Amino acid sequence: MVQSHLKVSGWCDARPLVPRLQSVCADVSAAEEAVVEASRDWWPLAMHWTLAGEVPSPASVVCRPADAAEVAAVVALCNTERVPVTVAAGRSGVCGASVPVFGGVVLDATALRGIVAVDDTSLVADVGAGTFGHHLEADLRAQHGVTLGHWPQSIELSTVGGWLACRSAGQYSTRYGKIEDIVVGLDVVLADGSTVTTGGFPRQAAGPDLTQLFVGSEGTLGVITGARLRVHPLPPAEWRASFGFTSFAAGIDACRRILRRGATPAVMRLYDGAESARSYGGDGARCVLLVLDEADDALIAATRRVVEDECADAARLDAALVDAWMEHRNDVSALDALTRKGYVVDTMEISAPWVRLPEIYDATVAALLAVPDCRVATAHLSHSYRDGACIYFTFAATPPADAIDATYVALWDVGTGTVLAHGGSLSHHHGVGLNRARFVAEALGPAAGVLARVKAALDPSGILNPGKLALASSFGEVRWPG
Repeated sequence: MVQSHLKVSGWCDARPLVPRLQSVCADVSAAEEAVVEASRDWWPLAMHWTLAGEVPSPASVVCRPADAAEVAAVVALCNTERVPVTVAAGRSGVCGASVPVFGGVVLDATALRGIVAVDDTSLVADVGAGTFGHHLEADLRAQHGVTLGHWPQSIELSTVGGWLACRSAGQYSTRYGKIEDIVVGLDVVLADGSTVTTGGFPRQAAGPDLTQLFVGSEGTLGVITGARLRVHPLPPAEWRASFGFTSFAAGIDACRRILRRGATPAVMRLYDGAESARSYGGDGARCVLLVLDEADDALIAATRRVVEDECADAARLDAALVDAWMEHRNDVSALDALTRKGYVVDTMEISAPWVRLPEIYDATVAALLAVPDCRVATAHLSHSYRDGACIYFTFAATPPADAIDATYVALWDVGTGTVLAHGGSLSHHHGVGLNRARFVAEALGPAAGVLARVKAALDPSGILNPGKLALASSFGEVRWPG
């Protein structure tokens, strides 16, 4: 078995269960190549380990259920035998959430794919959790004349179940909402193999919203096998514009005023001076705001008027800047290239109320740049709401080869600590995984204990994605550089 980088006090070998797993699941593999490939995601720190010939922590068996019944059978068997189960699909996460830290079984959900049905009258689509985003959007458009409006940068690598597991945000979220706003109901397999269906109504008052209990739970409370999602008629019109502000704070305030007046353009991306210069040229003296909207002509006209009113004091830039962003918006090749050169590179997306955003930006950029060997710390505003927005920090460092882990940890410790101290959230849409687990207690406060009790109630044996969300695991402890 390939060497693991994470140190765990209890690793589970599920290979003795292979014959029994094969009796309930058509596709089961214990081949090293398959197991290694299924045991990692796009966590930037783990990419350095991979280049050194190590994986964060390997599973011992990969199961690819063909349907929800096979998912339930695999999970029930693992629960009986007390074997960890870690759900994975596109594995596009960047926090280590799909790393099987205690070994056991990786449950690959990518066979649970496709559109089950579309209710064009109610505008709801029923889809499999393993459906990849670009396939889903293409089929919705071609076969049903509707759009989900959910465009994460990882759309070609990520699946519906992954979106739901970490509360994904698409690039058009100001118009269509995050995935928790899009989801109507779920099909979920619990730790004992039983199945529940949640939601399904426009709104209801039948106790707590159990759909939202599983959204964002990163596979620790149940396995999502299907989802009902809100869709929209294909937008007949589009408008693009670009503006330049003299400061990041001035741009933030313009975005706030636009949302305050009720306008929700699909895209509002505000870059600080450094990111503006890097992506759109110039000397860094201006902060570029890109705006794109798609909707009915009447809605676009109203949105355009509000945006232009609130950006009246900014410089009007060439709308072709939006075209440039559209052309390269999903290109993440630079991360791999820089990692191979020994750079420590990552992004940290957080959200905060409007009133906190300027000070969070200033304090966090300064704190990151103060970390030894940090070369770059920049930010952009990428998702806006009536009450606040998401700031997306990017940082890069060039430490000695033997200090890569320590530098990565120091940057995350300083960055996250600064954000939390100034009233920001732990994460906006990348989730927690392994990388952010050490901050959960501070971020949630006493509510972390509530989450732990929910986990104990739904998964008494603790088999579902153990070691994540800072939840205690009966399999042991995870020790890594963080």
